[in-house]
Amino acid sequence: MTKRIFRSICLVSISVFLVFAVLFTAFLYNYFSDSQQAQLKIQTNLVAQGASHEGMDYFKGLDNSDYRITWIDKDGTVLFDSQSDLSGMENHMEREEVKEAIAYGSGESARYSKTLLERSLYTAQRLNDGTVIRLSTSQNSLLRLFLGIVWPVSFICVAAALLSLVLASRLSKKIVKPLNELNLDEPLNNEGYDELSPLLRRISIQQKQIRQQSAELLQKQREFDAVTTGMTEGIVLLNSKRIILSINSAAMRLLGTDDSCVGKFILSVNRSTELQELLLKAGGGKYAESVMELAGGKYQIDVSPIISNERVSGMVLLMLDVTEKEKIEQMRREFTANVSHELKTPLHTISGSAELMCNGMVKPEDTEKFAARIYRESQRMIGLVEDIIKLSHLDEGAENMEWEKVDLYALAEETVNRLLPSAASAGIKLALTGEKAEVNAVPQLLKEIVYNLCDNGIKYNRENGSVKVTVQNEGDHVLLRVSDTGVGIPPEHQERIFERFYRVDKSHSKEIGGTGLGLSIVKHAVKLLNGSLKLESQPGKGTCITVIFPRA
Repeated sequence: MTKRIFRSICLVSISVFLVFAVLFTAFLYNYFSDSQQAQLKIQTNLVAQGASHEGMDYFKGLDNSDYRITWIDKDGTVLFDSQSDLSGMENHMEREEVKEAIAYGSGESARYSKTLLERSLYTAQRLNDGTVIRLSTSQNSLLRLFLGIVWPVSFICVAAALLSLVLASRLSKKIVKPLNELNLDEPLNNEGYDELSPLLRRISIQQKQIRQQSAELLQKQREFDAVTTGMTEGIVLLNSKRIILSINSAAMRLLGTDDSCVGKFILSVNRSTELQELLLKAGGGKYAESVMELAGGKYQIDVSPIISNERVSGMVLLMLDVTEKEKIEQMRREFTANVSHELKTPLHTISGSAELMCNGMVKPEDTEKFAARIYRESQRMIGLVEDIIKLSHLDEGAENMEWEKVDLYALAEETVNRLLPSAASAGIKLALTGEKAEVNAVPQLLKEIVYNLCDNGIKYNRENGSVKVTVQNEGDHVLLRVSDTGVGIPPEHQERIFERFYRVDKSHSKEIGGTGLGLSIVKHAVKLLNGSLKLESQPGKGTCITVIFPRA
């Protein structure tokens, strides 16, 4: 702005000076031309009077160096000329000033030389006898005058230009100084040009609006950050060119990056082909989703396009953890398959035995054996269904069950006494030790836990083995420990024995009539009672399972 003002002032100053110089020169030239013409007219009048009284004698000894005097006869013949030879002069009848003098008594004219550097002024007056006296003088033309003063004028122009530059520089800085010193943080407190008042008021209003909008945006940003930071789901905001605009901490963790990725191309952070296909589909204005493996888990990736003015202006990428859902779905499928398999075997046995009996293909002495097989397999099916029902109830939670203070030792004693006949028939020694220990629990679930642990200890024990049940208080907890001298569990199976229908030795499990759901029931019941499980086992040496409950 300073440069523009500087150039404008310089241009105006120099232009005004030049125009003034030209006009002033022309005015002076015209003024002096008119004065010289008037003086020439006076001189003509004097010469005319002298010639009228004295005739040709008037011109003898006359000093005529300043003027050229010509006496012209009434037919145009030159009678006298102070500067030229008469023999070589042409007739002057057609000269403008002569014609006017003959016609009107006096005449004037001006003529330029061929080079336009000189101008001749003529004044003529008619005498009483009809002859004409003409005086002429020469003066420089405007062009010659300009050429004569070009150097002084040039010097003056340069001086004026330099002065204009200095003054323009100082003036432009002075003009711009109040603008440069404007306090835009407080526009209404500025002192300067009155013409700036509407602009400063407008700036003040806009600043208030901007501050209000900035505060709202900052508040929304903080709310957004507060919400997204605490989310386990990953959220990424992209523009139409798939550049990252915002990303929360969960998404950074899943994509293996940090907040420096903001402003970068999303595929430079994750080059997955699946993700690229989702983004291409969303870029076409369609919702896209897929399940991908990220950070060691399964995540559902949802990409939603943001449509503005019928164009995709951005995308929202949402990452949902479906690892547990996938596991549950897998467990459901395995559970369905296992239930079908477990029911199929006894059903085939029952159906085959019943068919043989119906067709009379069983000998009378074998009827009891086939009936016992049908009974045994049906009991196995009943036990399996009962365990499935128990698991179903446990999956629904313990909200509808009655909680009460229970003496775990007394409950364990009751369960052990109930299993003593089974242990004795299997040649297993079952014993209970410990002390009174109270817990807040659901009695039915506690019974299931103790029963299944003891029943497993008996079933999967060796001949003449033992099962020891211990109940004791330990600080703020109550411990239920069931240890046996059975076959033990290999390390590679220890993490999975609490899964439904999982068996370490499937053939042995079927021989002893196990459903494969006992430990799964124990796990779910312990979880509902806010307890925890601890497994210790060595193949060939036995197994010890400890259940830890909060003390009442």
